[in-house]
Amino acid sequence: MGASLSVSEKSIHQFTVKDSAGKDVDLSIYQGKVLLVVNVASKCGFTETNYTQLTELYQNYKDQGLVILAFPCNQFLFQEPGTSQEAHEFACTRFKAEYPVFQKVRVNGQNAAPVYKFLKAKKPTFLGSRIKWNFTKFLVGKDGQVIDRYGPTVPPLSIENDIKKALGEA
Repeated sequence: MGASLSVSEKSIHQFTVKDSAGKDVDLSIYQGKVLLVVNVASKCGFTETNYTQLTELYQNYKDQGLVILAFPCNQFLFQEPGTSQEAHEFACTRFKAEYPVFQKVRVNGQNAAPVYKFLKAKKPTFLGSRIKWNFTKFLVGKDGQVIDRYGPTVPPLSIENDIKKALGEA
């Protein structure tokens, strides 16, 4: 289960995902940006802290090239029960999220979204590649390569220095 996955894509920029309305989004539009990719949920114990801090990070660093990509996921105790559109509205209304909130995805198992298969293959943990819970965060450099992975209990503001470093890269 925790074995590393084989992925042919060389960069996150090679993927196309769906926005909360179901329209295709080519991730190549984020070339040259630093990405923080997060599997989010509206009914999780980590929701308040993570969404609040993600919004703060985005406000502080969007002009320097940070983009947060939020992927609602209902795989962990059904903590994102609504539609993709409802998850988007929740993030934007309650937490003033101005960053993209995409269509609900699966992050584990055979039907995991290809972009998540890529992220997990590039940065497995010592326990394997499986995502353990909501609000697992992947920091992706301007070149589309995964820099690091942070668990659900890591508050977004605690990785601010890693984000600054990634933004400063040529």
